[in-house]
Amino acid sequence: MSSGRIHLIEKHRMFSEFDASLLDEKFTYSLSDDITSGKFQATAGSRMLEGYHPLFDAAVVSRMGASPMGKTNMDEFGFGMFSVTGTDIPRNPFGSERSCGGSSGGAACAAALFEDHVALGTSGGGSITSPAALCGIFGLTPTHGRVSRHGQIDGVSSMGPIGILAAESELLKNCLPLISGKDDRDPVSIAQPEFKLKKKKLKTAAIPKGIADSAGAEVRKAFNDSIELLKSMSVDIETVDMPHMEYAMSAHYVVNVTEAATNLVQYCGMRCGRMDGDLSLPFNDYFVSFRSKYFGTEAKLRAIMGTYVTAGDNREKMYLKSLGIRKLVTDDYKKVFAEHDVILTPSMPFTAPTIDDAIRMSSADSYTASRFAAPPVFCGFPCLSVPCGYSDGLPIGMQFISDHWDEDVLLSAAELWEKSFSVKTAEART
Repeated sequence: MSSGRIHLIEKHRMFSEFDASLLDEKFTYSLSDDITSGKFQATAGSRMLEGYHPLFDAAVVSRMGASPMGKTNMDEFGFGMFSVTGTDIPRNPFGSERSCGGSSGGAACAAALFEDHVALGTSGGGSITSPAALCGIFGLTPTHGRVSRHGQIDGVSSMGPIGILAAESELLKNCLPLISGKDDRDPVSIAQPEFKLKKKKLKTAAIPKGIADSAGAEVRKAFNDSIELLKSMSVDIETVDMPHMEYAMSAHYVVNVTEAATNLVQYCGMRCGRMDGDLSLPFNDYFVSFRSKYFGTEAKLRAIMGTYVTAGDNREKMYLKSLGIRKLVTDDYKKVFAEHDVILTPSMPFTAPTIDDAIRMSSADSYTASRFAAPPVFCGFPCLSVPCGYSDGLPIGMQFISDHWDEDVLLSAAELWEKSFSVKTAEART
């Protein structure tokens, strides 16, 4: 079995590092490369952190109570939707020439290919929903603050929760209680209520008006078929108006790049990250040369954009206004949740692109690919991506979104959906 799994790892390149001695264990789990473990490097997919060996485990590692099998490849610092901006590119389990989605692409690939495997990934703006959809598995993004982020390398601080990717819904249900809970080292987690599995039944769902109009034809068909299937399962579904949703992506981008730029400041070559620059240079020259060498294109872009949107009058015109829009979008969600258990949307607007197409995709096109996945994470809501169809052999995902701290209904929805929809596994799975 080990040789078969090693072959898959080499072919699909989902791991940056792995422990071969654990490959034959009945249950295994892995960590996205921005979650620390004293056992492996933690590079967050960046050359800037190559060689960094943490001296401690992240909170989620301690709570899992076992050693991780490996670290999975991802977009650099989580900046991307297709896992093509990091130090290595994972290959989709439904076609090795296809993208896994991102930023937690390697995590989704591992969860899809290995039986009884849980992959812990991170979501800076749909980065769990995207790869779960494109790799045909379940992807759960908890409420921001439900899972301690102690030991997570920050990319986007206010919307980067640690979540779970798995091929079976039961693994989500078993894992979330383990990694959830208050942690004094993460002040955001202190606000959470106690997590309880009550098996809350999914009774009502809402669909934002026109939400699937911008998706591809194959995604629209799978989404509409899934709605009919839910109706046959006695779920009441209503179309609702969410008037501020059209502004969510623009506001998300402004806040995202602002927090990214803030978190990247520490990598100056003198305290954090690699420290092998030419120290004889004047400080500004050293700083520029060092960051030019070790940051990837997307990290540089977000650092520049984040600095721009907070400079001078732009702070009030762009950043503070975007925070106000976040409140309006959150209120839209809350009004719907007052009457419905979940909101339904597609997970991604298309199936997995080829890796070459993903690399050639402009930053703007790559970013807008998260138009379904990013808004709930932007507002801190939990969400779940489930497989809901296939086109030319490639998976399509549907997203369930619930109110803050109401992951229970998402877990029930995952179990209900798995019993009613025939989920296909990758042919190469072992």
